[in-house]
Amino acid sequence: MEFELNKSVEILQRTPKILRILLGNLPMDLTHKNEGGDSWSAFDIIGHLIHGERTDWVPRAKILLGKNETKKFEPFDRFAHFELSKGKSLNELITQFEKLRSGNIEEVKNLRISINDLELTGIHPELGTVTLKQLFATWVVHDFNHISQVSRVMAKQYKDEVGAWEAYLSILHR
Repeated sequence: MEFELNKSVEILQRTPKILRILLGNLPMDLTHKNEGGDSWSAFDIIGHLIHGERTDWVPRAKILLGKNETKKFEPFDRFAHFELSKGKSLNELITQFEKLRSGNIEEVKNLRISINDLELTGIHPELGTVTLKQLFATWVVHDFNHISQVSRVMAKQYKDEVGAWEAYLSILHR
């Protein structure tokens, strides 16, 4: 598939709705459990998405579109959301994510990004040279990744209850 910004924006606009439908008003015993160890719960994932909305996608796009010669990204703290989510309900986090994503989508539209702009490069602190097109494509896939992760984390809570059908449920073995 050839990248198209408009298609990506359509997908990015849907993520908050998908997560609201999937998680809204569910009991904490479903949304706050993880897969064990250092894995994340659905609650944690929403917090992570919020942190990304604030500090990752659009701020980095602006760096790439800006006039600064270095175009170097700041490192992204993948764990900052743990502190930022403390004391909030999942519904509060989803609402916050909806507002931030809506604002970011409007900001992307207002940037009036051209096809040539998509080839602009910057420096990721771990990955090296990246393009604006790669940043936007990664934003979309990042959403899909976390939607899948939310589904997997919640599905695994039923693992002991599905009996023999477990053999047919690949999500329980990832």
